[in-house]
Amino acid sequence: MSTKILQRVHPAMRDDIGDLITHRPVPSAHLEQVDPFLFLNHHGPQVYPPHNRGLPFGPHPHRGFETVTFILAGQLAHRDSAGHESVIGPGGVQWMTAGSGIEHAEVSPRAFMDTGGPLEILQLWVNLPPALKMTAPRYTGLQGDAIPVVECDEGRVRLNLVSGSFGGSTGPFASLTGVFMSTVEMRTGGRLRLDGLLQRNVFLYVVSGGVRVEPDVVDAMHLAEFDLEGDTLEIEAARDSVILLGHAEPIREPVVAHGPFVMNTREEIAQAIADYQAGRFGAPL
Repeated sequence: MSTKILQRVHPAMRDDIGDLITHRPVPSAHLEQVDPFLFLNHHGPQVYPPHNRGLPFGPHPHRGFETVTFILAGQLAHRDSAGHESVIGPGGVQWMTAGSGIEHAEVSPRAFMDTGGPLEILQLWVNLPPALKMTAPRYTGLQGDAIPVVECDEGRVRLNLVSGSFGGSTGPFASLTGVFMSTVEMRTGGRLRLDGLLQRNVFLYVVSGGVRVEPDVVDAMHLAEFDLEGDTLEIEAARDSVILLGHAEPIREPVVAHGPFVMNTREEIAQAIADYQAGRFGAPL
């Protein structure tokens, strides 16, 4: 057995969207993707005042990948062209397979806009291989109490298991491509070990605090980049921390992205735009 090697640490760059505080660690000038993890926006943490305008993500289309949204604080209202609607609160997760094409909106519910409050959200894009890019769209939104918690290291580590298996539990979201995904709360000195990682890319983003991955400490709002070799990873909390932690087999296919569409060729992008303009992404919102 061998340990994953930390190759580089990437800071999340500030890129606010209106009054929504936003940091993005990937893509960046030095990291296009962590195949198949394409994109991460970290919104907040911030406190919205009463009578706010809420989140700015009105109706927009997607094709060719999946979106996974983690609501750490606040609320998120989802609505899409396939007829799904939900309001997810703190600790909840939304997993949407855009596949062949869907239009959705992720906005604040009226109650949050009226009263305001704390907000922190992670929006992650996960690529699909060519054979699945045109799969039927689907959506699952779950509240925090529906996501199993696996405690490790005498309770100093709490792993919220979103997809995949760990510690005898299985996450409630079924990934089409075997993606393991979780958020992890770690108290200072807490340790977490993952096995079975050979030839899988690890996605480790520190939301808050800082974790030690030998030989370095990865601080808040930084993404750790690892090699593909090695089948284990050991993480220790340098201070109280929250991390986004996933791993998956790389797809190793060309990525052509244009706004909300992620395909393999420019011709497929042109077809996605034409299909959306022709109303082939379901009922308009």
